[in-house]
Amino acid sequence: MSASASDLIAALKWRYATKVFDPTRKIPADIWSALEESLVLTPSSFGLQPWKFLVIQDQALRESLVPHAWKQRQVADCSHLLVMTVPRELGEDCIDANIARIVEVRGGTTDALAGLRNMVAGFRAQLSAKGQLMTWAKLQSYIALGQFMLAASLLGIDTCPMEGFVAEKFDEILGLDKTGHTTAVLCPAGYRSAADKYATLPKVRFESKDVIEHR
Repeated sequence: MSASASDLIAALKWRYATKVFDPTRKIPADIWSALEESLVLTPSSFGLQPWKFLVIQDQALRESLVPHAWKQRQVADCSHLLVMTVPRELGEDCIDANIARIVEVRGGTTDALAGLRNMVAGFRAQLSAKGQLMTWAKLQSYIALGQFMLAASLLGIDTCPMEGFVAEKFDEILGLDKTGHTTAVLCPAGYRSAADKYATLPKVRFESKDVIEHR
């Protein structure tokens, strides 16, 4: 299965970080279902999938988040607000859950995967010793962010990746402080407003020769 190269480039040129969403337009259920599946299918290191994705559609809840997102209206005016969260402390239970899922999907036994488990546990221990577990998990969530935005652009859905928010406030309002997770990055999704002047501005990127080197 493959998409045409021209369709891919056209989608990437069409997308931009949407500044103003049309609050009256909502993403159809089948389209959103496909976008959620793109999140599920995101690759991750060791297949650990160290994340949980919150889809916020409750309008009152989204309005309460706006003051803690530097008053950026995308959070409230989009069709679906995607909040990507990661564990504050990635435990070995995450490794065991992944091993169990491998056995469930592919068959075999957990004993046969003991070598894999020990390798991943060793990697986790090294990160933990350096205090880098949450940082690693956040970096993994950006893989999901990129895949989600690309999938959305191919389906004609606008997005806006956002780091401009107060994680502690988001965690408090969304109850994440009670789940052991924290907000990593936001991605409102929906349809651009005709009033968004940024939609028609030329995309500014360095030329290929300035950022790609062949060896």
